[in-house]
Amino acid sequence: MKILNFLLRMVFGAVGIKLINAILISQNISIFVGLNLLTLLTVGSLGISGLGLLYGIAAFGIL
Repeated sequence: MKILNFLLRMVFGAVGIKLINAILISQNISIFVGLNLLTLLTVGSLGISGLGLLYGIAAFGIL
């Protein structure tokens, strides 16, 4: 059950990243989060707060 929950968060997190990236690009905002294993693991383990964390890091230019 926990593995299924983790995988679902990863899938919905990937969809969320793609959707937020598309919205930000259409608004000419240059904040972009790539879709790779590290971002998927972050979103899978932390959920929606992990998604916010990734965009927060990207907004402040730490990565």
